[in-house]
Amino acid sequence: MVQPILVVEDDESIALAMAELLRDEGYSVITAANGREALESLASHSPSMIFLDMKMPIMDGWAFAAAYRAQPGVHAPLIVLTAARDAGKRAAEIQAQAFLAKPFAIEDVLDLVQRFLT
Repeated sequence: MVQPILVVEDDESIALAMAELLRDEGYSVITAANGREALESLASHSPSMIFLDMKMPIMDGWAFAAAYRAQPGVHAPLIVLTAARDAGKRAAEIQAQAFLAKPFAIEDVLDLVQRFLT
């Protein structure tokens, strides 16, 4: 079974656009509107990579990353999604493997997926 890509993003239009883009490329995708939903999805799915917004209600990206890393087992690459000017700093704070600054180009998303899933 193919492991899905998890998109954790509270902006529904961004989450839907990313999911559609990735599905069009043949990937399985799960979306979550906040960190708590994302953690709940991990009970039934083991994602191949995680695109993670940092500023979200209920549970933000920092709290999700800490809870996720505390879980035993292999962890998927974390890719920070942020509109912050210091995207690299945000990624470093949670030991993310990469970051994607908003707004981003379709090619940037696909390049990251290729980089981490091939």
